[in-house]
Amino acid sequence: EVIKNDEGKIVELRCTYDPNTLGVNPEGYKANGVIHWVSASHSLPAEVRLYDRLFQHESPDNNKEGKDFMEYLNPNSLQVLVESRVEESLGQATSELPFQFEREGYFFLDPVDSGEGRLVFNRTVTLRDSWAKIEGKG
Repeated sequence: EVIKNDEGKIVELRCTYDPNTLGVNPEGYKANGVIHWVSASHSLPAEVRLYDRLFQHESPDNNKEGKDFMEYLNPNSLQVLVESRVEESLGQATSELPFQFEREGYFFLDPVDSGEGRLVFNRTVTLRDSWAKIEGKG
């Protein structure tokens, strides 16, 4: 259950934990969902940039509709999450190493926008095939 305050911000999650499913997938049992979390008291603030495809068409300049390629720009090609939390170990991150953020994709520390007391991570690869969704196949 998700508990929100008067402003609609999530303030509490009420969940159950089944220790028999930790690290295994019991046959005949399907969990309603899996939560991956970072402890607020043992985390660091970060900005996370979720880059997606720039265009909503696989070949925007070679489309059957005869539209200008600019009409296929993806308005959601960048989402910036400014109130993210990351594990404390990422405070020692360098831009030379990639990091996998659980269920989201691969990220690297932005070498320009990150600095003392400011972590900025850019997604480079997603873990899902968004073309399948766009084309109605997913």
